[in-house]
Amino acid sequence: MSFTFTACKTPSIVEKNANSVVPESFNDSQDTTNMASVQWKDYFSDPYLNALIDTALENNQELNMVLQEINIANNEIRARKGEYLPFLNIKGGAGVDKVGRYTRNGALEANNDIRPGEEFPEPLQDYMLGAYASWELDVWKKLRNAKKSAVFNYLATVEGKNFMVTQLVSEIANSYYELMALDNQLEILNQNIKIQKNALEIVKLQKQAAKATELAVKRFEAEVAKNQSLIYYIHQEITETENRINFLVGRYPQPIQRNSASFADLMPKPVEEGIPSQLLANRPDIRQAELELEGAKLDVKVAKAEFYPSFRITAGLGYQAFKGKYLFTSPESLLYSLAGDLVAPVVNRNAIKAAYKSANAKQIQTVYSYEQTILNAYIEVANQLAKINNLEQSYDMRSKQVNSLTESIDISNNLFRNARADYMEVLLTQRDALEAKMELIETKMQQMNAMVNIYQALGGGWN
Repeated sequence: MSFTFTACKTPSIVEKNANSVVPESFNDSQDTTNMASVQWKDYFSDPYLNALIDTALENNQELNMVLQEINIANNEIRARKGEYLPFLNIKGGAGVDKVGRYTRNGALEANNDIRPGEEFPEPLQDYMLGAYASWELDVWKKLRNAKKSAVFNYLATVEGKNFMVTQLVSEIANSYYELMALDNQLEILNQNIKIQKNALEIVKLQKQAAKATELAVKRFEAEVAKNQSLIYYIHQEITETENRINFLVGRYPQPIQRNSASFADLMPKPVEEGIPSQLLANRPDIRQAELELEGAKLDVKVAKAEFYPSFRITAGLGYQAFKGKYLFTSPESLLYSLAGDLVAPVVNRNAIKAAYKSANAKQIQTVYSYEQTILNAYIEVANQLAKINNLEQSYDMRSKQVNSLTESIDISNNLFRNARADYMEVLLTQRDALEAKMELIETKMQQMNAMVNIYQALGGGWN
């Protein structure tokens, strides 16, 4: 029997090439040092921070879920690989059959003998044992492309895990520096409250000497109470930050070990951003998007191959008999089969067309995602580089501001004792000095966060 198939034209889909918006600078071949190539254990020198990161990489639940996604993707490769290899099944069975006398089969059995003098047994038993094989010839590389697509998806999942590691390392480091900053703000607040209490005692003495009024006393008491209330606010922030770190580390609430006394002496590491093209090699999210794009291209080829005929070879070999003692009698009980199938879609091809168009649309969508990922990475690096430079200038200016206001506290107190300044000048000076010190610590924290963020933006932290 022969079949004739008419070739059908596949749907016309507009294609979009990847990498069309990558700047020329990304193609710079000149190599240079890039800080992202440094491992996080060498990039961060604080032993407490490194211990937290190391624990998080073992216990973080979300990261462990992603690792299971990698296993799932790896199993998908094995499944796709098995599809273009021959399938071999072993089949065994036993049964019994009783047909009616006045039926075709019943009449044939009644009028024929198995051998001279031996009638068909009634009921008729049936025993069978054999092996069956089938193999789809991958003429159009549909199955092999599906397997390659699964490989790219697996590699993309691995890069997704690497990107998550980068984010996890950065989030823990940022939270750790925030915790150190809160400790320093709490220390400065306690020192300022001590200064204000001393000023309050002076005002009370001056009131007794009729050199100050009750109003001055109440204003100083209010200022002390306001700053004392801030202590509890900072304590709450410390608790929440500690628990945020504990959550990332994968453990229940407990104190976070840290050396906050060294926070003021921390200096951001020098930035070695390298050349823009190194982003393509270092950032896991870019490599993930690139691998997903390659997989999407192969998915289009797989969907297109569904329009073409598929070829399958089937074969079987075994034994079958109506009595167990005859089951392995050769050649009487021996059975075998060999067949070739040719199947092609002729009618109702809409489902195949829809799948093909969806695969093309997904490929174009992946191209845009790839371009967006590169653009986002480029902008992130540019923003962080500018932020590091601006924060450095800001920190220098705030340091000068803090030094001037710290000196002005002693000056205002001396003037107030000698009745050459009123209490409001003392209050405002202390208030301004406190705000400046708190902002200086905030700027230092932002500097350390920027150091972490540029490391992340350049693609470091996962290796």
